[in-house]
Amino acid sequence: MVQKISINQKREIGKRSPMIYGQFIEHFHRQIYNGIYDPGNPLSDEDGFRTDIIEAIKKIKIPVLRWPGGCFVSSYHWKNAVGKKRIPFFDKAWRVEDPNSFGTDEYIKLCRKLECEPYICTNAGTGTAEEMSDWVEYCNLEKEGQYAGWRIENGHSEPYHVKYWSIGNENYGFWEIGAKSAEEWGRLVAEAAKMMKHVDPTIELSAAALADINWNINLLKHCGPFLDWISIHQYWDMMPEQNNPATYEQCMAFTDEIDRSVQEVRGILTAMKLEHKIKIAFDEWNLRSWHHPNVHTIEQGISKEEYLYPRDKNDDNSTYTMADAVFTACFLNAMNRNCDIVGMANFAPILNTRGCIYSNDSGIVLRSTYYVFELYVNYMGDVVIDTWEEEQIPQMIVTHKNGMPVKVKTLDILATKWSDKPGLAVAIINKNPTEEQYIELDIGEQEGQAILYTLNGPSENSYNDVHNRQVEITKRDLGQITNKLSFKLPPHSVNVLQV
Repeated sequence: MVQKISINQKREIGKRSPMIYGQFIEHFHRQIYNGIYDPGNPLSDEDGFRTDIIEAIKKIKIPVLRWPGGCFVSSYHWKNAVGKKRIPFFDKAWRVEDPNSFGTDEYIKLCRKLECEPYICTNAGTGTAEEMSDWVEYCNLEKEGQYAGWRIENGHSEPYHVKYWSIGNENYGFWEIGAKSAEEWGRLVAEAAKMMKHVDPTIELSAAALADINWNINLLKHCGPFLDWISIHQYWDMMPEQNNPATYEQCMAFTDEIDRSVQEVRGILTAMKLEHKIKIAFDEWNLRSWHHPNVHTIEQGISKEEYLYPRDKNDDNSTYTMADAVFTACFLNAMNRNCDIVGMANFAPILNTRGCIYSNDSGIVLRSTYYVFELYVNYMGDVVIDTWEEEQIPQMIVTHKNGMPVKVKTLDILATKWSDKPGLAVAIINKNPTEEQYIELDIGEQEGQAILYTLNGPSENSYNDVHNRQVEITKRDLGQITNKLSFKLPPHSVNVLQV
């Protein structure tokens, strides 16, 4: 069967923000220490940052990096991690000692090396509105007050100009240190936002939320005038306690209504007449949740074998297959289509744990998800345009991880063009694990050279490891075309066609 797809370049859905390709890093396991920040490693520079990791991240041109958490932030006090005297502390979220040697100044230095915007998430668990606003003083004031003076004393004469700030992490959840009720949350965010914007009125503020009517109404009723963003998080393949990764087909079931939480939050913003003022920051997301048993439970693990060492299972590179790549591409397609309301998204995390890059003492592995960002950042356009199909996209029935059958479309299609040059770029995802898809693409009044970039591996379970590279991008020249083009897509593949 040939799937006929038509593109109308005149029907623009909107211009997407580059920040939907953002990333996230937290003080968890080997993301920071023995990860990107590893002083003494032969691969690290004079500031302690791994140069191979920096180089890999720069190739995917990350626009924004969220830090320091995550659950970590809800007991983190930034003042103990700046200056010459660093005070180690016991991180009650993850039950390890943090040396505080990586703090605000090191984070800003990292962002400068990566050429990305910093996005700081504040402590709204054990922290206070004053502590949050003091942090803005440290980063953004030129020289006024104690904290700008402290930054200068620490060797940083110029303000950092941190534009993006989030009040809190997942403070709606019982697992979060300093969890709040909806009413408590609205009040705290309002006071924190007030103080932070009194320090620097130019900053943009987000606050922790979820697709919940009561939580969001309380938040927006109290804080809508202060906020520029509303923050949501989601992981689909939940594995905090049991490290039992979903199969390829189970992951495809997760792609059904992948943007459901976006639509729910959009509805609340619209109902409160805030859809043109506040955008959604999907600032923590990934297919698979992090594995950290016996810490977000009432009965805690006692021995490190129960709660700490199992986190090493996140390092199993065979977990991150073409399922992760296909899901990630479907998510990015959905965020592009919602570009009028979604202005930022942050893959969680960028390094180690479930990240798109894995590191060890002697090098790195680029997991399947890394190449999805490489395709979308480097080859897709910034203006989303309309597509339609002459016949319904074929569906397949897959079994959800909960055991229920789910119908999902076998193709996910996103068409784009550029705001600053002619041409088209079309992402076409073939979710089918075993069957090729035949495509006939009608691009209208357009002609040019057609190049197809395909991310794939020998099977749907292909992955990359230290001595086992199975997943990569291949390039195929389809020649000169006018109006229409026919080609086939391999199974379990992410494809970008450029004209």
